Amino acid sequence: MAIIPQALAPVSNIIDSIVPDRFQIRLQETLIRSGMYVKSADMITLAGMASIFLAIMVLGLAFFVGIDPIIPAILALFIPPLLMGGYIFIMMERRVDAIENSTPDFLRQIASLLRAGGGLETALEDVARHGGGPLNSELKRAVIEIKIGRTFDDAILSMGERLQSKNLDRTFRMILEGRRAGGSLSDVIETVAEDLRAVIALQRERKANVMMSVMFLIIAAIVAAPFALGMISVYSSFIASLGKTNALADAASIASGGYIIIHSIIAGLLIGVIMYGSARKGIKFAIPLAIAAYGIFYVVGKFAYLIVGV
Repeated sequence: MAIIPQALAPVSNIIDSIVPDRFQIRLQETLIRSGMYVKSADMITLAGMASIFLAIMVLGLAFFVGIDPIIPAILALFIPPLLMGGYIFIMMERRVDAIENSTPDFLRQIASLLRAGGGLETALEDVARHGGGPLNSELKRAVIEIKIGRTFDDAILSMGERLQSKNLDRTFRMILEGRRAGGSLSDVIETVAEDLRAVIALQRERKANVMMSVMFLIIAAIVAAPFALGMISVYSSFIASLGKTNALADAASIASGGYIIIHSIIAGLLIGVIMYGSARKGIKFAIPLAIAAYGIFYVVGKFAYLIVGV
């Protein structure tokens, strides 16, 4: 799937030849894991062109307003890659969650096919052929890997490693252990499916139980702190209106903006720890919180003086 105009194809080819293969492979795996089937070079090209375009716009705006353009332009260069990286990460986490939620039903189908007399490899291929959803694409990849010579165990375990899901990795390892131990594999898979379903139910229950703590962190991140620190800019405007310039007040306003961003990111990571037990999953909360909190801080600092009459 192409995400860049045909006119930018030569730029993508140049980037493809310049960027190290190791980095491109890692990025390509990340894109596939998020369900985005695009070339890594195209994604790098899109991020680079967006950064350049945004930096030019910021430079023009800075010259028009009459402020120092260096720092805003540098920040503009990093904003598109950060936003794209955050979007890819969020899509990847959503896809992994969708796969985990559909895995118990997939295991039940496998168990039913085994009871009907089929083998595990045949059952896997049959489900991959007739199934749907994000799990189906991973199953098709595993089936193709088996057909080109990869062992069944390695193909199945690579699914958990590729998706970086502890639940899936644990589930597939239990199935392979039951297969090696012998006995009724269909019963083993049925038990594993019920176990995974119970784990998912416990995770949902934990999310429901900690929502009060999560709401407190969200309110503190995007309401309390931005409004409180945004009034610093109002204070600076008040001091300036009295003809008393204060460099410390301007520095405090800049420091407050930095604090808002850091505070929001930490709050997002804490939400991930509370809800999922993993700070990594909190990244999908940290980025929106940081953007929203700084936006509210900026609006309060610029326009609150109209309300208070400063």
